[in-house]
Amino acid sequence: MNKLYYGDNLDIMREHIPDESVDLCYIDPPFNSKRDYNLIYDVGREDKAQATMFVDTWEWNLRTQNEFDEICRNDKGTFTRQTSDLIIGLHKILGKGDLLSYLVSMTLRVNEIYRVLKPTGTFYLHCDPTASHYLKLVLDSVFGAYKKCFLNEIIWCYNIGGKSKRHFARKHDVIFWYAKSKNYYFDGTKSGVKRDTGTKSSGGKMGVDEHGRPYQDKLVKSSGKYYRYYLDEPKIAEDWWIDIKPIHSQSKERYSYRTQKPPELLERIIETSSKNGDVVLDAFCGCGTTVAVAQKLERQWIGIDISYYSISLIINRLEKSYGKEVMDNIKVGGIPQDMEAAVALSLKKDDRLRKEFERWAVLTYSNNKAMINDKKGKDYGIDGVIRVCEGEQFRDALFSVKSGKVGAAVIRDFRGVIERENAAFGVFITLNPPTKDMKQEAATAGTYHNERMADFPKIKIVTIGDILNGETLDVPLAADVVKKVKAAVAEDRQLTLEE
Repeated sequence: MNKLYYGDNLDIMREHIPDESVDLCYIDPPFNSKRDYNLIYDVGREDKAQATMFVDTWEWNLRTQNEFDEICRNDKGTFTRQTSDLIIGLHKILGKGDLLSYLVSMTLRVNEIYRVLKPTGTFYLHCDPTASHYLKLVLDSVFGAYKKCFLNEIIWCYNIGGKSKRHFARKHDVIFWYAKSKNYYFDGTKSGVKRDTGTKSSGGKMGVDEHGRPYQDKLVKSSGKYYRYYLDEPKIAEDWWIDIKPIHSQSKERYSYRTQKPPELLERIIETSSKNGDVVLDAFCGCGTTVAVAQKLERQWIGIDISYYSISLIINRLEKSYGKEVMDNIKVGGIPQDMEAAVALSLKKDDRLRKEFERWAVLTYSNNKAMINDKKGKDYGIDGVIRVCEGEQFRDALFSVKSGKVGAAVIRDFRGVIERENAAFGVFITLNPPTKDMKQEAATAGTYHNERMADFPKIKIVTIGDILNGETLDVPLAADVVKKVKAAVAEDRQLTLEE
């Protein structure tokens, strides 16, 4: 069964993935770019909404110190001596800063990936020149440079985005490819490139054999021999890939995920380095391109991401491609299924997970259709926004999520925000059961009227228990109406009010 995990990939790999159980691993982790990456919501109007998916900025903190000590002490013999010595040496050079914090985090995860790889398995790490030179040292220390497990440094070239006037355009990514042993699987012709029929090889000649297959004979000067290449057979690609184009911002394949990679890139990697039924792991699965391609190519797969944005996006992506029944054969782990797990998520103190409880609650209750409010500074208690359809107009509804003790004053404040923002209504999500005073205060806000739906509370109080029991928001959403309009236009018919 395929598996999708929500949580820290280090914990997930250590707790749920056995030794030597993975055939191929590809990761496209954060690059330490010191940038915020935003999810763009297409909500059916010109101005699109954004929410932060992840912040690719690292800092030295207590968690990093503990991870650094774990590698350097190596009490359990988990790491190679070369890995421990490398991190100690990098500390002397780099000091305790953002770059070493990033490398310590990546070292722990690469070490776990090495553990879960089968002896015949291979590993692709996708990065950019920001820290690629340091990451290669980490890979050499884990996989063993003396074992010659390094196979390729692949350069993926592209030509989109802005260019600086102060340096040459930075238009390539780096993909390091390593094998756990010399006995690895590779079939480069499965996703090869078209043969060049130019005149670079002197003495070459074209022809067609007795079976009607076109070929080219090429002379190898050193031996004086001719070698025949059939033009209907793809050749193994070089280690620079310019034939795979990045996803354009207006592409139908775009999932509003800024770091999304094209499916063709993953198809080449998965087809050449795994067979049908093999297990493919992506420990930073983002918008799920690896997962989607593995599903398409009939591989088993494991996807892990620390952001609930990613998990909800992947589920929607799979259901859109294969129907809701696809989830019957996918195990989803890490998402709260009971109050104990929900409480545990609300108590996370890690900066990376600080907003995850609110994100999970809002996205789950809204069927993954709300926009998360990640504005820095005062947010006035607005944790999410969803656009409701009112006739031919759209109007915002607001979400507020609280995990601690709350009372009627919080409901009054939320009512004030709803009125100030001229919102359609508000959904107040609480971990703890609401008090009698809270219910009474919400009731005084009145009712929201919409010709497309039954009357709805102006302030609706929803508990985490309600969400765990399957309750979701059922109102006419702008995103759904936009999709229906597009479908109606494609079918050349008028959209009815009942729809």
